[in-house]
Amino acid sequence: MNKKIKLQDLGKKDYKETWDYQEELFKGIVDVKIQNRKESTLVETPNYFLFVEHPHVYTLGKSGDISNLLLSEKQLQDKGATFYKINRGGDITYHGPGQIVGYPILDLENFFTDIHKYLRFLEEVIILTLAEYNITSTRSEGETGVWLDVGTPFARKICAMGVRASRWVTMHGFALNVNANLGYFDNIIPCGIKGKAVTSLQVELGVESVNEEEVKEKIQKHFKQLFEAEYC
Repeated sequence: MNKKIKLQDLGKKDYKETWDYQEELFKGIVDVKIQNRKESTLVETPNYFLFVEHPHVYTLGKSGDISNLLLSEKQLQDKGATFYKINRGGDITYHGPGQIVGYPILDLENFFTDIHKYLRFLEEVIILTLAEYNITSTRSEGETGVWLDVGTPFARKICAMGVRASRWVTMHGFALNVNANLGYFDNIIPCGIKGKAVTSLQVELGVESVNEEEVKEKIQKHFKQLFEAEYC
């Protein structure tokens, strides 16, 4: 079992370019696994964790409803945003500047073979990170992601999640609103859930800006601890 994770910060990168790169890494891991089974070999599979910030983009999961995008093609262009229908779970979400997006591309056979546990661990990474800023966040039953004030009229989502897994290899991941322009969420029904608000770390702390590099460091720390991994 290889618990080493190659950590890469891609900086600001186009969504489609990053998706293609994820697919390339994902396929590389799956190919090693197929070869191992064919030839009864034990070649270690690599693991990756990508950080990235995307230009304005809306993405719709494979089970999503296009009607949850409230913009026409021209309105998308006017807002400088793009749209992609993609192969992760979940409905529609937004990515953009001021948002920390994390894509763990892991062979779960190196860690544990349980997708439900994997999603709960991703949520826990964010919950523990927010706790360092004295923000209490939780899960919302039946709704993947991380929320504040669940069960009240003020419930709001701070981190969206959607993953794809095949042969125990994961891709896609989470999007944490740090300094994001929340106005872009007004153009969708986020995650297909009507009447639920979104928020950001900046809004919750009531500050002009949050240090995103510091947030990433905290995410890395909790991810490493929960997955009992090491970075390389």
